[in-house]
Amino acid sequence: MTRKLKEQRNEEQRVRQEKLRDNKREECRAERDHMARALLWVMIKETLGEKDPRKALDLLRNSVVEELEKQGFHVKYAEDDFEALAARYIACFHFGITPFRPKPHLKPKKAPSGDPTSGSPS
Repeated sequence: MTRKLKEQRNEEQRVRQEKLRDNKREECRAERDHMARALLWVMIKETLGEKDPRKALDLLRNSVVEELEKQGFHVKYAEDDFEALAARYIACFHFGITPFRPKPHLKPKKAPSGDPTSGSPS
């Protein structure tokens, strides 16, 4: 059996990935990045309810930056980026809005198929 041409493999992979993205969109499934953004938003909101919000936010920032440093990211830039994101999230919190853009493509056009509690379509 001969090996497929690179172009053919790439095209098949493109089709598979497109189908996977379409299925996720149809099922309204969150991806890793969506989960990470939501988790950070929740964690930052939680710091605002602490007795000393700045201290709690600093602890959170240090934990996140420490993990990023282990992955090879520049500490100063990671701290700056965290602070900018935290400031944006805090401003949104104070205005009572969400910092995320709406995802109109996720609004179901029809009732989702399958049982969403089972983790897979029926």
